[in-house]
Amino acid sequence: MAFADKNPKGVTYYLHTMVVRLKGSGKKQTIYYFARKVGRNALDRVPSGYKVIHSRRTGLPLLKKG
Repeated sequence: MAFADKNPKGVTYYLHTMVVRLKGSGKKQTIYYFARKVGRNALDRVPSGYKVIHSRRTGLPLLKKG
């Protein structure tokens, strides 16, 4: 089951991950993002060392280290 989070407006978002290659250096980096639908890269839980916060301006969920 994918990790779900509801924003203050009641919209549910699901946590996903993806490995991308950086243009300048060519290094691989893992990114995390929230989407309204469950995709094939959905995560079951928040990665260790991160917590979910909501943007004050938009209300969208974000991951924050700490």
